[in-house]
Amino acid sequence: MSAPSAPSPEGDLSPDRELATDHLTQDLGRRSRRGGVVLLAAQMVRVLGQMGMLVVLVRLLPPSAFGLLAMVAAIGLVLELVKDFGLSSATIQKSGITQAQVSALFWINAGVGAVLAALLFLAAPLIARFYGQPELESIARWLSIGFLVSGLTVQHWALLRRQMRFGAIAGMETAADLMSFAASIALAVSGAGYWALVVQRLIPPTVMLLASWGICRWRPSLPGRSAGVKALLGFGAGVTASQLAGAFARSVDQILIGWLWGPAVLGLYERTTRLLLVPINTINAPIYAAAMPALSRLLDEPVRYRSMFSQVMQKLGLLTMPAFALAAVTADWVVPILFGPSWHQAIPLVALFSVSATFLPVLMACGLLYLTQARTADMLRATMIDAAVAVAAILAGLPWGVIGVAASIAIVGLTIRMPIGFWLSARRGPVDLGTVWRAVAPPASIALAIAAIVGALRLVLPDPTPGAMATVAGTTLAVGLVGLLAWPETRREVRQLLSGCSARLRFVFTTP
Repeated sequence: MSAPSAPSPEGDLSPDRELATDHLTQDLGRRSRRGGVVLLAAQMVRVLGQMGMLVVLVRLLPPSAFGLLAMVAAIGLVLELVKDFGLSSATIQKSGITQAQVSALFWINAGVGAVLAALLFLAAPLIARFYGQPELESIARWLSIGFLVSGLTVQHWALLRRQMRFGAIAGMETAADLMSFAASIALAVSGAGYWALVVQRLIPPTVMLLASWGICRWRPSLPGRSAGVKALLGFGAGVTASQLAGAFARSVDQILIGWLWGPAVLGLYERTTRLLLVPINTINAPIYAAAMPALSRLLDEPVRYRSMFSQVMQKLGLLTMPAFALAAVTADWVVPILFGPSWHQAIPLVALFSVSATFLPVLMACGLLYLTQARTADMLRATMIDAAVAVAAILAGLPWGVIGVAASIAIVGLTIRMPIGFWLSARRGPVDLGTVWRAVAPPASIALAIAAIVGALRLVLPDPTPGAMATVAGTTLAVGLVGLLAWPETRREVRQLLSGCSARLRFVFTTP
């Protein structure tokens, strides 16, 4: 089926309208940049809401409540990836996908979601018995509904990303988050306990189902066989196997901590992890969503592909590395301000997880090279190696408790996982290893400078007085600015940004 050169008018329900991509290639760079900005702005709104909700809920609920949800969520993370089966990535990446193929993928996702919901529902007593927490039986059964609902959303969501309709995506995600925030906080205030967290997890998939079907006008055909689906399933299987290995590596620490030390310790560990994952996902998700369809359309233009990926890595590093380096050396200020004095035990965890957060976003971004180039076998191999190293780090840290686990993850991540991940991702394709390291060099150097200078400054400013915080903030900004101007690549970005702002101001003040 040939794709039309432009989308059909609103109200046209033909399948071609939601599958066509030819019209996107004419201004792909502008669309991806604008989409990244839109998604990032929406994500900033979401992260403010998520951080606000996190701060409120940790003051309303005990750590054990978060630990109970984390026990099921660690299993749910694995099931979530199986439900998708990598088929959303297949829909986004394939250039000439057909109505019959997407319909087949839809019914596969829907069926897998239903099966996983049934499995989690039936396994609920076993989960409760494994952890020795009877409450987990009802929690797991309610959370199983999410898999049934979200299985019906995968392909509509993928088509919206394929079409680079980032405004619609941002609006749906923000609305779903805000609704879940309001409901969970209201229930926590009313004394519902951990049920506030259960509802918080069920509202977003329900809202996303209704919104995605309303905005994406594509509808599946009746179930049937279609040519080309086997190749798409092969692509999806490779992606899923890689994601499962990564999910296991991310979940095994929480599973072991919950099993060994119970929900209270796990709750402290999980909330601290969440504090760092919220900003990582907030920044990574929109950049990933904007970059994947754009890079997928540039496979035949290696120079443009290499340039765009380099810019993605560098900007991602600039947004994350300096900020987390600052968080690592000011953790004793961050925790009491956000969580209150009762969470003082989380201070070393926040410092260590902040170190891990300096490399995780750019390491995760290397997955774009595998997905956009359809290198699923390479991706699986790299993820298995990374997962093995991560699990070894977790096991090595267990004898020293949760602090030992967090320290081992941080040290091994910086010295082993990141270099190996960069090397494996750049072994093939238009992006070589030198390009990757050159892209992360400016943000990494700025992060190291901030950690060293602010860390030294903290020796004489131990208390979070307004004057001390203002001094640290000013020092951070000064170091960041000097670092940006020290590298030719970032100087060029600064000049382009200033030039764009200047042009917009001239337009505003000269337009009658």
